[in-house]
Amino acid sequence: MTASIKTPPASLVSAQWLADRLNAPGMVVLDATKHLPGAERNARAEFAQRHIPGAQFFDLGQLVDDTSDVPMACPRPDQIASLLQESGVGAQDQIIFYDDSAIKSSARAWFLCRQNGFGNVAILDGGLSKWTAQGLPLSSGDIGAPSPAQSAASISTQGRIRTKADMLANIESRAEQVLDARDEGRFSGAIDDGVHGLPGGHIPGARNLPFTRLFRSDGTYKSADELAALFLEAGIALDQPVTTSCGSGMTASVLLFAMHLIGKDDTALYDGSWAEWGSDSATPKAKSAENRTD
Repeated sequence: MTASIKTPPASLVSAQWLADRLNAPGMVVLDATKHLPGAERNARAEFAQRHIPGAQFFDLGQLVDDTSDVPMACPRPDQIASLLQESGVGAQDQIIFYDDSAIKSSARAWFLCRQNGFGNVAILDGGLSKWTAQGLPLSSGDIGAPSPAQSAASISTQGRIRTKADMLANIESRAEQVLDARDEGRFSGAIDDGVHGLPGGHIPGARNLPFTRLFRSDGTYKSADELAALFLEAGIALDQPVTTSCGSGMTASVLLFAMHLIGKDDTALYDGSWAEWGSDSATPKAKSAENRTD
């Protein structure tokens, strides 16, 4: 079915919504799958085996600022602009990201676009798994690179990145709430952070909401009311700013997207997350079994 889209999609779209609009002009579908190293999966190879028809592979592995000392640092604006253009995304286009990853990596792609001022972007709810479960069509093979967009997406940094210095200052000021997306064991220090080869623990004053709790059993996001209740249960005041953290900035983006779904956008990402904080012997670290401020 060919459709002309006159208004931007919601930030979260269903598999059937996308299936009905796959050939719509001005829409670019991008597979933003990225796996943890321990998953032993090759996202690009899996894309070649099966993907949503017409989709391009959006390589999040390219989007790391290699001039920064921060592990997995968010890309420079020129990097995100270049990859969007290479992916065929023009200034007026709409992006639908999806993934097939346990860490819901499309949220990272969504955040990077939003952080760089490109807001015409949405996520496929439930990702490739939901698409496949509904019996919707798949393609295979290397479809080749698209023609670069003639008119590049407009980039303007939004200032939603926090540094280690910002987080150290925030321990004293408590100007922003801090919410950690890791599992309870790594957050509390009950277990080591094996993903990054570091002891467990968290930034003093941080709260914990494991990102996995945001989803239904089929991988789709819970309702806005359910999401809001989870943030409140974690001790987050929804009328105050929040900075999210995780291991290296991936699943913290899932928390940012979920807060966006409930209308909360006074949020930011701690770029270095625990990979930076936990590896610095000079940073204060807390351990606790309860979800409370220290």
